[in-house]
Amino acid sequence: MNEIIRMEHVSKMFGTLEAVKDASLTVRQGEVVLIIGPSGSGKSTLLRSVNKLEKVTSGKIWIDEDEVTSPSVDIRKIREEAGMVFQNFNLFPHLSVLDNITLAPGLVRSKSKEEAAELARRLLKKVGLSDKEQAFPDQLSGGQQQRVAIARALAMQPKVMLFDEPTSALDPEMIKEVLDVMLDLAKEGMTMMVVSHEMGFARAASDKVIFMDAGEIIETGTPEEVFDHPREERTKQFLKHIL
Repeated sequence: MNEIIRMEHVSKMFGTLEAVKDASLTVRQGEVVLIIGPSGSGKSTLLRSVNKLEKVTSGKIWIDEDEVTSPSVDIRKIREEAGMVFQNFNLFPHLSVLDNITLAPGLVRSKSKEEAAELARRLLKKVGLSDKEQAFPDQLSGGQQQRVAIARALAMQPKVMLFDEPTSALDPEMIKEVLDVMLDLAKEGMTMMVVSHEMGFARAASDKVIFMDAGEIIETGTPEEVFDHPREERTKQFLKHIL
């Protein structure tokens, strides 16, 4: 399998705080990589640097053949290749569900209105919201809004999907509906990097788990290796509190 994301010696400073320290990792095509760790460990900063929402201080990142960290990189192309789903949905409140999804493919991918709408309806069916295309975001539950946000990211037909704590703003009963959509994407072979505390999802869907603490990648392995046989003391301490 091809490497689709590659990070080499990535560091990110916020003033004097080193949020990410010398992080290197690879994500292969079709792989689901889960990043776990305590709050403030650098997980989201690392994830957001993949599509240059955070500009790294040093190190290099590639998506496929494109070097994200190159000064001459086309940021728009990078954001097309790496779809992003945030914890707070970020839907346009004044647009219908259908218009939220069709906006970017029309503007950026130059799809006709008909093509964009057909793709949007296909994706709404995939996320179980075919009956909501004319609804507005404030008429939807949090779980439904997050599923629309996933459909919107997929409408750009990205090479990878980045999820930054996609269920942390949701009520418990809505978490499963979002994780089920993500599980389906994983089964279909979508390359995904996910920052999450959902350990059930990690076991069910991820190929690789990365544990971060204080900006460093402390341990990497399969879900079984990291959850059942962690090698590092910091990993053991963290898992003791959440499992």
